[in-house]
This record gives sequence, structure tokens and C-alpha cells, in this order.
Amino acid sequence: MKIFHDWRGLPAEARGATVALGNFDGVHLGHAAVLRAAHAARPDVPRAVLTFEPHPREFFRPQDPPFRLTLSVERAAALAGLGVQYLYELPFDAAFAHLSAEAFVAEVLHQGLGAAHLVCGADFAFGHRRGGDVALLAVRAEALGMGLTIVPPVTDSEGPISSSRIRRLIQDGYPERAAALLGRPPSIRGEVMHGDKRGRTIGFPTANIPLGRHLEPQRGVYAVTTRIDGAEVKGVANIGPRPTVGGTESRLEAHFFDVSGDLYGRELTVCLRHFLREEQKFPSFEALKAQILLDAAEARRLLDSDENQEKPLSP
Repeated sequence: MKIFHDWRGLPAEARGATVALGNFDGVHLGHAAVLRAAHAARPDVPRAVLTFEPHPREFFRPQDPPFRLTLSVERAAALAGLGVQYLYELPFDAAFAHLSAEAFVAEVLHQGLGAAHLVCGADFAFGHRRGGDVALLAVRAEALGMGLTIVPPVTDSEGPISSSRIRRLIQDGYPERAAALLGRPPSIRGEVMHGDKRGRTIGFPTANIPLGRHLEPQRGVYAVTTRIDGAEVKGVANIGPRPTVGGTESRLEAHFFDVSGDLYGRELTVCLRHFLREEQKFPSFEALKAQILLDAAEARRLLDSDENQEKPLSP
């Protein structure tokens, strides 16, 4: 997949695609349906996504707590996995925010991208003060010779699948239910930073990853997995400020099983597989260590069970 950060001056091969429109935060099953519709509408042309960085909500409400399910790198990887060939990740700044809905269609989609076909959800809104909707998009796209497919929401027994619904599940401590809507486990990606190294003193060295702009999940202990040097490894992680050691800033602190060596400076994607318990303050390091032993054993049990369920039965 090739990524472009400007709609102007695109090479000829990056124009004329079917373009799916939206923020694509999480790249969930609803987004996957939009991309399938894009391919079905024009299987003869490349599939592309137009999205924004930062998320418009981050631009307009910078004081809000972080809410992103996927940051740029993870979103791009998920889109590539769904067959997207071109990603137009446009900078969302003051100038773009003031672009009128009509100008967005004419200058960005038509002149800039040369879109052959457009695909979006029924609630897609665009342009200055979200002045454009799918009705306007339909009129302007037809006038400019671009096709348009409006994709209805993907639903299950509890309603439409959406990024906001997945956020609530993660904040409430239900990573398995979030994974069912995402099509993969929710994750946090970041660089392993130096911590206070207290984990080493009780036999549980940890990789410390700031939450950054990620949505903060339910605080507590999780069974997790990550990939290190191409291999999946299992572990147990705490998300929160670590009250036993007097921490004040929430972060992800993961202990990976059967892993040795220095992870500092590495970019890791830590997948949240199961929520084990809420974060709590212990009266001593010995009490904390005893609980970590129990947490680690439970995380191993759950992750081993997942692995056994995923393996096909022997003939």
C-alpha cells in the first residue's frame, strides 16, 4: 500500500481509484464492509481510502481525553490487510477545516484524486462545519461524473457496529467483545520506555509503554500478546497509574513470558486479550508479587486456551 499526505500532484497511477471516505478509527467490521462495497462497485480500479490525521475531533477538541482506537501506523496496517492499495491520509488543519463541502468534492475528490467512484457510510459528513452530507455528495458526485455507493450500517443483535460502541466496550473492560466487532483484538502501540525498574526487583521485568493518544482502557490487569522478532509472545499487563508504587500517570506495563533481553526503544503492539481484574493498591511489594504470580498463571491459562481453540483438530 502506498500512502500520500496531499491530494495535489498525485502520480497518475494513484488517481482514478474507488475511494472510501471516513475516519476509519479502529478499522472495524463496519469499515471492512465499506471496503468490500468499494471493490464490488468497481473491481476494475484500485481501492483507496481517504482519511485524516489528526482525527478531526482531536483538532477541534484538543482538551478532550485521548480516544483513538488506532493511531496512524496501526490504521494503515489494518487497511492494507483489507486490500487497500492507496491511502490518502490528509493533514487536518485549520485550512482544511475551512474548506467548504462543495470545494471538498470538486477540488479534493474530483480534481485532486480523480476518483472514479466514492463509497461511504450513510452518516458521512464533510466540509466546513460538517456542511455536507450524503445527499449533497450524491448530487455533486453525479454532476462531476463520479459514482457513489452508500453503505448501510453493519449491525448485530445489539445494534450498529461503530467506533464509539467499541470504545465503550474497551473502557468497560470487555476486550473480547471489542475484538468481535474489530475483527482482531484491541491493541496499544508504542515505544518501550525506561520505567522505575521496580518489576525487576520482584522477578517481573516489564515493558513500559505510554498510552499517548490511545483511548485508556478499563484500568486493571490483562492477559496480552505481542510480536517480538516475528514471534507471538504471551504476557500479563497492568494498565493504570500503579497505586502501590505511588504512580500518578496511567500507562501500560507488560511482563512477557519467556522473553529475555532488552526491549527499550522498540515499537510494540500489545494486544489486549482478556481482562483479569481491576487495578488495586497492595499493602506491600510482597503482596503485590503474590498477586502478580496469580495474575500471570491466569493469563497463561487463558492464552493457552485461546491457542488450543485456534488450532485445527488433528485428523
